[in-house]
Amino acid sequence: MLRFLTAGESHGPALTAIVEGMIAGLPITREYINEQLARRQGGYGRGGRMKIEKDQVRFLSGVRGGRTTGSPITLQIVNKDWDNWSDIMAPGPEAHLHERVVTRPRPGHADLSGAIKYRHEDIRNVLERSSARETAARVAVGTLARCLLEELGVEIVGFVRRIGSVEAVIEEDLGTSELQKRTARSQLLCPDPQAEEAMVKEIDRARENGDSLGGIFEIRAYGVPVGLGSHVHWDRKLDSRLAGAVMGIQAIKGVEIGMGFGTAAVPGSQVHDEIYYSPDRGFYRNTNRAGGIEGGMSNGEPVVVRAAMKPIPTLYKPLLSVDLKTREPFEASVERSDVCAVPAACVVGEAVVAWELACAMMEKFGGDSLEEIKERVSQWRQLVRQV
Repeated sequence: MLRFLTAGESHGPALTAIVEGMIAGLPITREYINEQLARRQGGYGRGGRMKIEKDQVRFLSGVRGGRTTGSPITLQIVNKDWDNWSDIMAPGPEAHLHERVVTRPRPGHADLSGAIKYRHEDIRNVLERSSARETAARVAVGTLARCLLEELGVEIVGFVRRIGSVEAVIEEDLGTSELQKRTARSQLLCPDPQAEEAMVKEIDRARENGDSLGGIFEIRAYGVPVGLGSHVHWDRKLDSRLAGAVMGIQAIKGVEIGMGFGTAAVPGSQVHDEIYYSPDRGFYRNTNRAGGIEGGMSNGEPVVVRAAMKPIPTLYKPLLSVDLKTREPFEASVERSDVCAVPAACVVGEAVVAWELACAMMEKFGGDSLEEIKERVSQWRQLVRQV
C-alpha cells in the first residue's frame, strides 16, 4: 500500500515528505521532479514569493543510483525564505515569538477557524501550515507516482479550461500529443491560444483593480486499465478518492468527474455512454461522458477530473475583518499574493490525481518491484481484450 506524509511550514527551513510502499526499481531523477516543481511555480499572475523560491528536491533516503530501493523515500525542498524568518520561526525558546505576531484573520483563509480550533493567540501558527506552499511537497510526491504510471502505460495531462469569465474551447478529437504540446507552449497551461490571450487581459484588469481571479482546470489520465477502484464500499470508489484528493488542494471549491454537474441538466439518453464491442478492441464506448469511471471503477476510457478554484483570498483591495485579540474591525492586511494561481493548481491537480491512480494500481496489481507489477498489468490488459 502506498502512503505519504508531508511536513513543514511556509517560512520554515524546508518542506519534507516521506513516501512508503513505493516499489523497487522505479527510475526517478531529481531533474524530473524539479521540472514539475518549476511548472507549479509558473503561470501568468503569480506573486512575489515565486521570485524568492526556486524549488529543488533532495532525496534523503529510498533512492540509489537513480532507482527506488523499496524502502521509504524521503523528499526535501528547502525554503530559501527561511533566512529571513529563522529568528521568528525557530523551534526553540530562542524564537522571537513577539515579532510579526498575526492577530488579524484574513477572510477566505484558515486563519480564524484554525486559531479557534487550536487555541492559538498568534494566527501565524495556522497560516504557516495552511499555506499553499505545502503543495510543493505534494507535487514532488505526485511526480514519483507519475513516474510509476508512465512505466505502466498511463499518461497524465492537465490544462486550464477557464479563468474568470473566459473559457477555452477544446476540440473533442484533439490528440494527447497535440494537447500536451499546446499546453506546454502556454504560460497559463491553456491549449486555446485565443482564450489564453483573453485570460491574460482579464488577469491584468483584476490586478489593476486590486482583485483576484479563480478558474477551472481539467486533468485527464489516458491508458487507465479497467477495474481500478471498487463498487463494494464507498471509500474504495475511484471517483470518490479522486474527488477527495483534488478537493484537498487549497482553494478548490468544486470537483466533477466527466460531465459532472452537467448531467443534472439533460435527460439520461444524453448522459450515459453506450457500450460497443469489437474483437480487436474488446468492449469500448464512443463517448466518455462518465469521465472514465462507472460504479466507482475505471472503465477503460480516459479518466477526466475537473476542479473549480476560487479566487485567491488575499487581495490588494483589502476585505473587512475583526481583530482576534482586540475585537476591533479592520481592513485585512496585504501580503505577497498571486492575482491568479489556477495554472499552479492545475499542476498540483495532476500530482494528486497521479497519486490516487498509482495507489489504485498498486492495490489491484501489487508487487514489490517494477518488473513484477509491469508483468501483472500487461497480463491484465491482455485478459481484458479477450473478455
